Amino acid sequence: MSAEIQAAGRGNLFAALPPSAGGEIFQTLFANPRCRVERIVSHGHASAPGEWYDQAGDEWVALLAGAAVLRFEGGDDDGDDVKLKVGDWLVIPAHRRHRVESTSADALWLAVHCAADPAK
Repeated sequence: MSAEIQAAGRGNLFAALPPSAGGEIFQTLFANPRCRVERIVSHGHASAPGEWYDQAGDEWVALLAGAAVLRFEGGDDDGDDVKLKVGDWLVIPAHRRHRVESTSADALWLAVHCAADPAK
């Protein structure tokens, strides 16, 4: 689910968190042609079995609350798991296939999506 936050250029990342809606809630905080900043509320979300994200641009993501496990496609059937706790951040390069294995009920993310490099 995606929602736009209508604000006058400021806000609080922890204010007005949306209630659980059965999946992740993506809220755009800022966007221009080169990047998009999102607040993501997970509420215990996990990717559907067999579902992988494969994004055209790079992503920087930080976990602001809760806990999460991301799985990156690897050389074996299990892939590579990355366990995240509050304050952890990571870079997900363009086309690095990944999925959300699990999140706590209070998981809150900040994500910065960068536009794909047209030279690649």
